[in-house]
Amino acid sequence: MLIPFPFVFLSGGWGFRVAAAMTGNDELKTVSRYLVPAGLVAGLVAAVPGVVDYLGSVPPQSSAKERATKHALLNVTSLALFAVGWLAGRKRGGDALPWEIALHSAATATLCAGGWMGGTLAYRNQIGVDHRYANAGKWQEERVDGEKVAALEDAAHGLDMNQMKLVHVDGKRVAVGRTGKGYVAFQDRCTHRGGPLSDGALMCGTVQCPWHGSQFDVHSGEVKAGPAEEKIETYTPALKSASTSRGGHRRHG
Repeated sequence: MLIPFPFVFLSGGWGFRVAAAMTGNDELKTVSRYLVPAGLVAGLVAAVPGVVDYLGSVPPQSSAKERATKHALLNVTSLALFAVGWLAGRKRGGDALPWEIALHSAATATLCAGGWMGGTLAYRNQIGVDHRYANAGKWQEERVDGEKVAALEDAAHGLDMNQMKLVHVDGKRVAVGRTGKGYVAFQDRCTHRGGPLSDGALMCGTVQCPWHGSQFDVHSGEVKAGPAEEKIETYTPALKSASTSRGGHRRHG
């Protein structure tokens, strides 16, 4: 976890800057002068996995995507404000004007708001969290080209009962799974807030969204439990040939 480092360094730099202004202690001023650039560097390093998660893990067209965008903008704004305040103080030999302290105060508030959103992404939207249930197998994600039916049939091969995987077909996210009736394929996006159904639980022909618990029949797409109200799109007929012609499945866990 890289997030604590920029948070501690930058908020600490703000705290020491305020304490130095109140007491006139040059040593506190020096500590702040070193903590802020260390926090800026740590923030840039921590941004790398954040960008990777934003592009690869956060489901598109979801509440998490909107939250992640705001989270990123808040963090960038905070780093920019800290950088401007630190450069201004450096040019003045470390002596901070009231507006510079106010700048760092605003940056700290923005940093806290961004951190709160980041925690929500991790704990509510479960971005980057491996919470797979028993016998679900390892997380699998595959990108395929070509005709959709054939691609889904090939991607479904090897799944055990109640296991799923995420397949990207022609830019579309499709969850592929196996139930007692054979292979199924359905849209990965929950119709409530856009949660990734492929990351949820599949049991007895029902998939449950990991975010808010909405349940759908994977064969018909009908809603079995809210808060979702709109059914999901299914592609089960396309996999009939796969469920009847393939055998000898292997566990992918």
